[in-house]
Amino acid sequence: MTDLPTMLDFAALRALYAAGASPRDVIDAVAARMDAGDPAAFINKASKAAMLADVEALLARAPNPNTLPLWGLPFAVKDNIDVAGLPTTAGCPAFAYTPTADAEVVKRLKAAGAIVIGKTNLDQFATGLNGTRSPYGAPRSVFDAAYVSGGSSSGSAVAVASGIAAFALGTDTAGSGRVPAAFNNIVGVKPSPGRVPATGLVPACRSIDVITVFGASVADAVAVRAVMEGYDAADAYSRHAAHIALPAKLRLGVPAASEREFFGNAAYETLYDAAIVRAAELGAEIVEFDYVPFRKAAELLYLGPWVAERLAAVETFHAANADAMDPTVRKIVEGAIGMTAVDAFRGQYALEAYRQAAAAEWAKVDALLLPTSPDIQTIDAMLADPIALNARFGRYTNFANFFGCAAIAVPAGFTPAGLPFGVTLVGPRDTDAALAPFAAALHAAAGCGMGIATEATPPVVPATPEDRIPIVVVGAHLTGMPLNHELTNLDARLVRTAKTAPDYRLFALAGTVPPKPGLVREPGFDGPGLAVEVWSLDPAGFGRFINGIPQPLGIGKLKLDDGSLVSGFVCEPAALEGAIEVTSFGGWRAYVASKAKAAAAS
Repeated sequence: MTDLPTMLDFAALRALYAAGASPRDVIDAVAARMDAGDPAAFINKASKAAMLADVEALLARAPNPNTLPLWGLPFAVKDNIDVAGLPTTAGCPAFAYTPTADAEVVKRLKAAGAIVIGKTNLDQFATGLNGTRSPYGAPRSVFDAAYVSGGSSSGSAVAVASGIAAFALGTDTAGSGRVPAAFNNIVGVKPSPGRVPATGLVPACRSIDVITVFGASVADAVAVRAVMEGYDAADAYSRHAAHIALPAKLRLGVPAASEREFFGNAAYETLYDAAIVRAAELGAEIVEFDYVPFRKAAELLYLGPWVAERLAAVETFHAANADAMDPTVRKIVEGAIGMTAVDAFRGQYALEAYRQAAAAEWAKVDALLLPTSPDIQTIDAMLADPIALNARFGRYTNFANFFGCAAIAVPAGFTPAGLPFGVTLVGPRDTDAALAPFAAALHAAAGCGMGIATEATPPVVPATPEDRIPIVVVGAHLTGMPLNHELTNLDARLVRTAKTAPDYRLFALAGTVPPKPGLVREPGFDGPGLAVEVWSLDPAGFGRFINGIPQPLGIGKLKLDDGSLVSGFVCEPAALEGAIEVTSFGGWRAYVASKAKAAAAS
């Protein structure tokens, strides 16, 4: 069995693969770690046979190590996100169903080479920030089993922090993708709402739910986010998102002294003060701001009519199975009974007023630096006072999705008792990529490692990680095809697989070496949509690549089936003389495979 590194960070795993290790061996070792780990972390583990079948499928389409963005990386999925063939319970056995299709984000991650290892525990119906509200047990902080793991994405955080998964998916409505990161010394990336599709997610508050990523480092987690993001027409809240830049020298907002509440946790208060000092040493200008409108907005999530959205998510189930629900979750959800449309509008009016007041504070700063949680509690204390103590954890997180923010939670040290603490960078909508370099630097400066590997050094993130240009490739430049090296030699990165809109036709051009297709758009044509890949290059590499494209091929704007327009290969219609139409194959790879099969048969 392969010896795994303590943490399955991407650099360590890729080095292992580059040295000759097989994903088969890695999965064997991961399965052993799952069996030996926190028994409450997973609700359903993928069978070893299923994981190895996924490995074989990966090796069949991408045999060379590290040739896909997430090649061979094992990941866990919070059990309110669908994985085909594995039950989705949302932390409630009576609710369970077995989906036949993957959630859209899971589909994209698998296409990028990642391997699902199982479904993780959570606060039931993603209602809670502590991790104890589950009939499947309470996952524990990897640093002290007496303390909560944080929730609701409890098992996902523990899986990453304990070295079982390279990354894991969580969700975040009130802070569930950030608080567990803080309590386990890992990174939690919460995308801006609408940036990552939620198709296949059991909703908590559908209008503000976000699927999130836990990783050992900022670099790892944002790489996963980049694979997941992109418009999905099946998600009513999905949108075409831009990348918003931030200044090189950040003005970081910290709450005024009167708004810094740590509920008597002096060790956390000291660690927050130290994080502010480190941020200043890294070049940020520290600016105090009025946190009151943010806090007031945060309170609406559980004290206002948005509780009714939680009831809407489970209304049919609750009507027939209320007794099957966790008592605390049921109490919270039933708090919505009797709320009216009038209450909903009053809540909207209050939220808009707080947004207006917060806008004046945003004008003073570029981003916020907040404690991820002002406190941590033992499991026993949380069970004794489940609502009041849980509410503390959301003091600095609950507002973020209401305000459309991006957020990255990073480790920020340990208390004298050995308990982890974290801080979160919060930025305006779509500053997701722009936050990453400073978040990574802040993590590294804390010197607290990654998960249980407390001496490890997290990688940096380049200052402009998203300063890259996407390009759609159709034929000989696809992964594993003869000209793919022209991309990889320019440090191109595979972003995702995709399909064109249905009004494109594909032809095998005559006399090309190696064989190449020509893609032509024909408005009104109703085809199958053609399998393509979206790669990205830095501006210099993009320029060199397109300068080498021979006629009759060129670069134009292609429409993909998600409605997005991306630069990609097109063909001059005059070049179709003598060409063979291959549209019916659904893509160049399938056509080439059919030719190879016919040749072998003859």
